[in-house]
Amino acid sequence: MGAYVYIVECADGHYYIGLTKRSVEERISEHNAGTVAGYTKSRRPVHLRFAEHFDRLEDAITWERQIKGWSRAKKEALMRGDLEALVELARGSSKRVSRPHGSTSSP
Repeated sequence: MGAYVYIVECADGHYYIGLTKRSVEERISEHNAGTVAGYTKSRRPVHLRFAEHFDRLEDAITWERQIKGWSRAKKEALMRGDLEALVELARGSSKRVSRPHGSTSSP
C-alpha cells in the first residue's frame, strides 16, 4: 500500500508536512474544511506546494520525518525542484539529502 508525502503552505505562511494513504486532493480538502484537527485548522486555507508518492508506506514515513527536520530554505528548494540548491543547503547541514527508493514526485 502506497502513500503520499505532501507540503502545504498555510495562510500564515508556515509550511505543514503531512502523509496520507488517500489522494492528496482529498486530504487538502479535509484540511481546508477544518475536519483535520491540529496544526492547520487555525491556519486555513492551505495550498498544496509539493506532493510525492511512495510505493511503500515505510519509505513515505521516512521521507516525511526527514523533511520535517529540514530548514525552511531546504523545504523551499525541494518545492521548487531546485536540486542544486538542495544539495548546497545540505552541505551546510549534518543531515543527508536522500530519497527512499520507489518514489515519484509531482508539483
